[in-house]
Amino acid sequence: MQETLKPPYVRKVGQRGNITVWVVDGTYVRTHIDEEFTNYAQHYAFKFIPEKEFWLDQEATEDEQQFFIDHLLVEYELMKKGIPYDDALVAADKKEQSEREKAGDIQKVKTGRGLADPSKVHLKLWKTLESGVKVWIVDGRLVRSAFDVDFTEGGHDHVYEFVPHDEVWIDNDLEEIERPYVLLHELHERNLMEKGWTYSKAHEDSSKIEYFCRHHPDKLHESLAAEGWE
Repeated sequence: MQETLKPPYVRKVGQRGNITVWVVDGTYVRTHIDEEFTNYAQHYAFKFIPEKEFWLDQEATEDEQQFFIDHLLVEYELMKKGIPYDDALVAADKKEQSEREKAGDIQKVKTGRGLADPSKVHLKLWKTLESGVKVWIVDGRLVRSAFDVDFTEGGHDHVYEFVPHDEVWIDNDLEEIERPYVLLHELHERNLMEKGWTYSKAHEDSSKIEYFCRHHPDKLHESLAAEGWE
């Protein structure tokens, strides 16, 4: 008889010693538990995750799981010893970046002069707003490998220096049903930063409106329209 899993569990994908690695429904987690959950996490960063479990978000294309597990193993062990999250993150990022380099991802976005070209991560132009801002669906794996290993869900030119002027990027690893909520967050955040808000303040405000719309999806259309998405 097949085991019936309860949300947010989707399936078990591995075992690392006494740690069970699960793919989880990230949309469910962000809507009902914590909207700050991103591609992966472990207990010492998010207390709602059981101590002996790693959670990986269900990706549209599951081709980064090993990178994420390598990262979590370092982060988990250091935080278990009392190392602060920020310090553990640096060490875990270094390990993850090393594995990404071995996979050859960086070569896919380099120009003839050896520089990383942001246009090479563009997959599809979602829309050009009246303001001239272009919203792109991008190859999240290549962004993480070539530009910022901590890039998740989306971003824009006021936060990431590698995102070209007047561009908003949405990670292709997000399932389509979730993309509008992340889009709302990024547009709202960018518009606030255009007005001079700091990133931390704009991010906090954007997380609130994203969370509200996740629980009131009937308000999503008008909320996006207010940010210039017609």
